Amino acid sequence: MPTLDRIEAFADDLTAIRRDFHEHPELGFQEVRTAAKVAQMLEGWGIEVTRGIGKTGVVGVLKGDRPGRTIGLRADMDALPIHEQTNLPYASKNPGIMHACGHDSHTTMLLGAARYLAETRDFAGTAVFIFQPAEEGLGGARAMIADGLFDRFPCDELYGLHNSPSHGPGEFGVKKGPAMAGASFFDITITGQGSHAARPEESKDPVVIGAGLVSEIQSIVSRNLAPTHPVVVSITQFHAGTAYNVIPETATMAGTVRYFDPEDMARVEKRLRALCSGLAVAHDCQIELDLRNVFDVLMNDDQRAEDLLEAARNVVGDENARLKTDLVMGSEDMADMLRVVPGAYCTLGHGGNVPLHNPGYVFDDAALPVGASFFARMVEMRGAAA
Repeated sequence: MPTLDRIEAFADDLTAIRRDFHEHPELGFQEVRTAAKVAQMLEGWGIEVTRGIGKTGVVGVLKGDRPGRTIGLRADMDALPIHEQTNLPYASKNPGIMHACGHDSHTTMLLGAARYLAETRDFAGTAVFIFQPAEEGLGGARAMIADGLFDRFPCDELYGLHNSPSHGPGEFGVKKGPAMAGASFFDITITGQGSHAARPEESKDPVVIGAGLVSEIQSIVSRNLAPTHPVVVSITQFHAGTAYNVIPETATMAGTVRYFDPEDMARVEKRLRALCSGLAVAHDCQIELDLRNVFDVLMNDDQRAEDLLEAARNVVGDENARLKTDLVMGSEDMADMLRVVPGAYCTLGHGGNVPLHNPGYVFDDAALPVGASFFARMVEMRGAAA
């Protein structure tokens, strides 16, 4: 079966919805307009809606025409703090905020599936449509879970997807077991002693100390972990000073650790703390480290991954839905949901050559009915599963 004809018939509506979301992006836990639009559409299709789960999350529940399993489908709604540079006619109207990760497309695909299933009602069991806020490192999944998501809406299985401009249009890929890295974020504050830039001997220069710390941090993975263990430590921010002729009092740094083995993460943390403590002693200054986990390792259930591929092949054909073997160092907080409910998370390729999280990223709307058909077929095929 190709893309569902009924969904293809309202593909233009999906494009209009997606572009509206794109034009009005909202950051994590601020998706007030987006959530309201989602809830309004679901209610208009006769779907039972609950708002405000995990602050701005929305859940829709739709029962089929016969008993069966409860299938959860999840999409994220938040945008990124990036200034859009696409020059599209529907480019972001909110300065400094952009759907550069394509969450507008995920939301639209799930809405497309919800509309189709509400119109047909030809499926067994119950569909639970989960529209999650704050995926981009703010803990939206954990917020929904803490707010009783799966206690209030228990699911037998859970599925989600992410668009991918680096894969062929219409290609689905899923990896069994560990698929995407866990992640921790860290902030480091160095407090030294400021001085006139012409008299550095009177300072405890946090810029020099911080530069040395950046260099030392680069040795954590290469000199403390086996090369066969995929771990990444990246410094992504360094802030210090406000004048040409002043050595500042403080410097701050921030970064992330990506890992698949919790023991590797523990080794990185131990070494990171030791480096901060050692340099603080060596330079007679204060160095404070705040390290916190923000994403779990995303684990796909082996059987659910096979079930996902079966549904994807039903839409795009056997040749366009494959098992993947590569680990992805990026992180995804659906991992937290998959720790509670067995399921799987996949990628869907689309046209385009600009990577995610880039100010020039453009989503290919031709993928919308493909993703919507996939979500719909997950419910139709898995709801009736024995």
